[in-house]
Amino acid sequence: MIQRGSLYVVSTPIGNMRDITLRALDVLRAVDLVVCEDTRRTRSLLTHYDIHKPLISYNDANKTSRTPSLLAKLSNGESIALVSDAGTPAISDPGFYLVREAIKHGINLVPIPGPSAILAALVTSGLPTDRFLFVGFLSKKSGRRKTQIRSFAEERGTIILYEAALRLPKIARDLLEVLGPDRQVVLARELTKRFEQVARTDLENLPETLKEIPLKGEFVVLVSGNTK
Repeated sequence: MIQRGSLYVVSTPIGNMRDITLRALDVLRAVDLVVCEDTRRTRSLLTHYDIHKPLISYNDANKTSRTPSLLAKLSNGESIALVSDAGTPAISDPGFYLVREAIKHGINLVPIPGPSAILAALVTSGLPTDRFLFVGFLSKKSGRRKTQIRSFAEERGTIILYEAALRLPKIARDLLEVLGPDRQVVLARELTKRFEQVARTDLENLPETLKEIPLKGEFVVLVSGNTK
């Protein structure tokens, strides 16, 4: 089943441990090595399914130094699974670097699809799904952040971004200032987890909505596109 010398891009649960595909489990059991952001989080998942494989951390701090050895292993016929802390690897994730380098070196890549916070939030948002723009994390600096928001102000599709809970009030202020009060907003918090919550409002009332929900955990923010 496993193709030797291949890099498997394996989606893992974003919260609920049961949200993993049978194929993902088969691959994780069969590969020679699992590359992950945080070995502690991935070991917890593998232990849950009685899978015991060597793990190596791969993050923004060490991706440049670790990539050559991983490419060498793949070139020598070893099979590797790339996973993120949660969801689909390479989406706002250091795994993108390894995928790109593997392509440059002629390594075979195999996607193992599964959970994605982006899609889970989108399909439950009630906002249009036929066109959307994922912008990841916005800048921590307000000036740069406003420039980023202006860059997608005319986008007609649903806009999706990730954001840290404690920065949401500042993000709300900048979105309101640049996009105006009428855009619909959906906040998807802790998807598939015990305290999952989806709040729907508009940019004008977003600051008040943020006062009513816990600013904890992981958020996906969706904003309606420019339909005027």
